[in-house]
This record gives sequence, structure tokens and C-alpha cells, in this order.
Amino acid sequence: MKNINFPLFFSDVQQRIHQINPVKYANTRNFINGSVSYLSPYISRGIISTKDIFQQVLSSGYSVKQSEKFIQELTWRDYWQQVWIAKENDINFDLKNKQLKVSNTAISKSIVEANTGIKAIDTAIINFYENGYMHNHLRMYIASLACNIAQSHWRIPAKWMYYHLLDADWASNALSWQWVAGTNSNKKYFANQNNINKYCFTKQTNTFLDVSYDDFQNLQIPKELLETDACLLNTPLPDKTSIKIDAKRPTYIYNFYNLDPLWGQEILANRILLLEPSHFNQYPISLNSMNFMLEFCKNNIDTIQIYVGEFTDFILDHAPNDVNFKEHPLNSHYSGNSFPRDFIFDVKGYYPSFFSYWKKCKKELIF
Repeated sequence: MKNINFPLFFSDVQQRIHQINPVKYANTRNFINGSVSYLSPYISRGIISTKDIFQQVLSSGYSVKQSEKFIQELTWRDYWQQVWIAKENDINFDLKNKQLKVSNTAISKSIVEANTGIKAIDTAIINFYENGYMHNHLRMYIASLACNIAQSHWRIPAKWMYYHLLDADWASNALSWQWVAGTNSNKKYFANQNNINKYCFTKQTNTFLDVSYDDFQNLQIPKELLETDACLLNTPLPDKTSIKIDAKRPTYIYNFYNLDPLWGQEILANRILLLEPSHFNQYPISLNSMNFMLEFCKNNIDTIQIYVGEFTDFILDHAPNDVNFKEHPLNSHYSGNSFPRDFIFDVKGYYPSFFSYWKKCKKELIF
């Protein structure tokens, strides 16, 4: 698999948007070397929106029909956000169904150590630790391995993956893991060795996954996955530093889910990257993920200052004037002016399945 890099300047991100080929994407997306956009970290950090990408693809000359599969996959991200908005903290628990066949609330040590014996998966995990990215098929393979083969409850393995992802988004991550585990879908997702070989270009045989799909129902936990890891995760927050607030200017609050460099750029404002310890205690992230956020802010958001502390403490310490922030399920305790996020479609609310949501969204497309 080719080396993946994630540029830290907004102009390079915009260039990457211009390079999207939705036709090639539709034909190759399931393969680990497929023509995917590599824009997910920028969407998750609120640097760009799904709407930005959608509009750019259509303005590049591709028709809606040519772009439909790409638009549909992009819409999955908006769908997960709508579920999160509607269900709030309920997404932290089995959403629709109780997870069946749960033997532990940890994660297999061999997954953490990239030593499962499944070559495509082990290689993917090693690369994942280095670059913070993993192809969607591989995410599903690992989730299936952890939840449905090793019989771990989905939450701890999902947090392990979230921790290392540059595109960490709790809704997309947790609800996708629940989809695989059968708690947010009608059945569990399995992938056997033939499937993995096909999409990862391996030729491995005689593994514990080298079985038919019927055999998965009675498969015992393989010895390679039996030992578990509690997976204690901690966020390396930067040291606290003093900041200065100009009381005559409005204050714009940025956070892990909003690093939009164009937001209110024409306004002279106090710009604060708020890093709340309570948030990162509940949703820990890795040093790679932290550095990606900090470096992007440094390179693209002029005069931004970092405040390590809770929102309420920031208000008490600095009494800022005219506080502004972007709406997000994790911002419900903020007070001030809430700006809406951009989504592709105007469809809002909870839909029990993606395809019921997509059916409604498609009515806004002009073919």
C-alpha cells in the first residue's frame, strides 16, 4: 500500500479536493489501494465539510449520476452525525440490539500488538500506528475480528481505534463498530480469509478465518485472540499557558471537532482552541492525533491561542465578550452564539437506517 500523508496547510487540502475522481472512486473504493479521497481527517476535524466536497465535485464537471456512489458514501458521514444529534449519549451504548456472544469487555492483545496472524490486518495495524489512517474495509475487518470472532464488547476496541485515528469522529467510529457488532444493524458482519485476500491482495490460507460463512456461527474464539488487553488510553494534552483576551473583540471557540480556518476569517476576534480535559478523558486521542490538530491550527488559524481547561473555567477566568462556537453534540454545555455545521442535504432528524435517510436525501439531487 502506498505511503499516505496528510498535509497540514489548508491550500494543500483544497488541492486534494480538486483531485477527487468519483468515477474511479466508485470502481475501486473497496480495494485497499482504491482511489479514495484521503479527506476524512479534514472532515472529522471540521476543517472542511461534506457539503464543501459535494459542491466541488459537481463543479468539476462530474454529473450527479457519475458521482452518485461517492455522494452516497459521503452522506454516511452526515447520517452518523444526525444519529448522534438525535440520540446523544445513547450512542455510547448498544443502540438497537444487545450485543450477543460477549465474552469480555477488553480487546484482544494480538490486535493491539498487530500479531493476529492475519497478514493483511497485522500490516494495516502497523501502518495505522504510524500514519493514523486505515482503509474502511480494514476497519470493518478489525471490528469483526474484535467483536464477532474474539467476542469483545464493541466499546473498548472502538475507543482503541478512535484513539489512533487522525479522522477520529466518535459517531462515525462508534456507530460503525455497532453496525459490525449487530447492535446497530440487523445482523453481525463477518469477513473470511477469501474476502480479505481479494481486497487486500494477499494469498493467505489455513488461518482461523479460512472458513465458510456458515462456519462463523459456531466458531470458537481462536487461541490467537484469547489473551486480552484492558487498553488504558490517555490523552497527551499540552501544558497550560497563559492567554490574553481583548474584551473589545468577539471570541471564537475552536475545538477537536471544529478547526475551520475560514470561519469568520474577516472578523478581528479572539480565537481560542479549547481543549477540555473532561472531553479527552471520555474520548482519549493519541499524540499523533493531538499533534495533527495543533500543527494545523498553528499553520492556518492566525493568532489562535490554546486554552487547556473546561469551558466554564475559561468563561470565569477571562469573561470573554460575544462567544461564538459551532454546533456539535459534545458542545451542549457551551453558552453563546451557536453556528450551524454544513451538511450536504437539508434532511434532519433520526432515521433508523442509512438507506431510509438516503432515500429522503436523494430527492434533493437533480440527475
